[in-house]
Amino acid sequence: MEAPTSITLCIFVLLLVAAARAEDPYRFYTWNVTFGDVYPLGVKQQGILINGQFPGPQIDAVTNDNIVINVFNNLPAPFLLSWQGIQQRRSSWQDGVYGTNCPIPPGGNFTYNMQFKDQIGSYYYFPSLAFHKAAGGYGGIRVLSRPRIPVPFDPPAGDFTILAGDWFKLNHTDLKGILDSGNDLPFPDGLLINGQGWNGNRFTVDQGKTYRFRVSNVGISTSVNIRIQGHSLLLVEVEGSHTMQNTYSSLDVHLGQSYSFLVTADQPPQDYTIVVSTRFTNPVLSNTAMLHYSNSNGVPAALPPPPGPTIEIDWSLNQNYNLRDAIARYTLQVYPGAWTAIYMPLDNVGMWNVRSESWGRQYLGQQFYLRVYSPANSWRDENPIPKNALLCGRASGRRTRPL
Repeated sequence: MEAPTSITLCIFVLLLVAAARAEDPYRFYTWNVTFGDVYPLGVKQQGILINGQFPGPQIDAVTNDNIVINVFNNLPAPFLLSWQGIQQRRSSWQDGVYGTNCPIPPGGNFTYNMQFKDQIGSYYYFPSLAFHKAAGGYGGIRVLSRPRIPVPFDPPAGDFTILAGDWFKLNHTDLKGILDSGNDLPFPDGLLINGQGWNGNRFTVDQGKTYRFRVSNVGISTSVNIRIQGHSLLLVEVEGSHTMQNTYSSLDVHLGQSYSFLVTADQPPQDYTIVVSTRFTNPVLSNTAMLHYSNSNGVPAALPPPPGPTIEIDWSLNQNYNLRDAIARYTLQVYPGAWTAIYMPLDNVGMWNVRSESWGRQYLGQQFYLRVYSPANSWRDENPIPKNALLCGRASGRRTRPL
């Protein structure tokens, strides 16, 4: 009986080694990008749809998952998608900004192949060319921790995404033309929550349970504030970093930023208003959604909708500023008449776009490219250019080297 036992042990060890070397899971998507009619503010507009959806499909993944997205461009113009906050470790070729990627031509396609390496948290994707961001084409990205990796709060009963941002009744081509003619963008016409106007969204919760809300500002020119009638917001994550858990009555979300907060349905069974309003603007724009208790029978809360800050800077300064143990994040705000210091660890080889998230300024050139290189020129530091890379400019007609 000794030999079979040894053989069994050897097989078991080999299986463990094979499992350790197994690749991380793959998630495959096929996206068709088209123009379509949208009515977010009651006016017919030409919006950018992904698989017929506005906003586009949400990406749900786990840390270290490999994400493969085949994007077919059915617009009459070149198109690119970028992935706000995704670090693209060793793969700047997948970042989806002009200067790193060549545009997907009309009728063409490109397959993004990226890994959410060592990342958790809340992100989103958006169109990065021309002024397409003002036409939609954006969607949420949710990256969960791997199993058995501890998270500093109990698993929530549900996980909701809120994509909030300003919106214009003018089409994106008209807005682009205004900038091209040397003028400033007009004041936005309204705010959207997940592509909808006033009370267009309802989030259903069970009384006594706790829920996670992920909110991103996907607008192009305006900071927003979010609050929930009669409920506190427990901040737990900022742009991929777990935070000190502080409780707020409302949170500011500046352009390009993403936050996660927990809400406990600990109030009487009624329907409560979720309010999103603009910051530092006159007039103040707002939009609402509904926090619906499943046992409320549609009874509205008797409380007045919660007021929010307007032009007060100190309201924001009192949120989540930790000068002793600061977190890493991918978007920082600079207040009127103020300054912000940015520290960037240059530990990821590649070509990177550093830009303003005020999209009019970005379009007019408030951006630059930063190249991080390693003299070792090793695949351990940066993957080679993908063999499916689209070529343009001086590279047109050349061939990429096979992997």
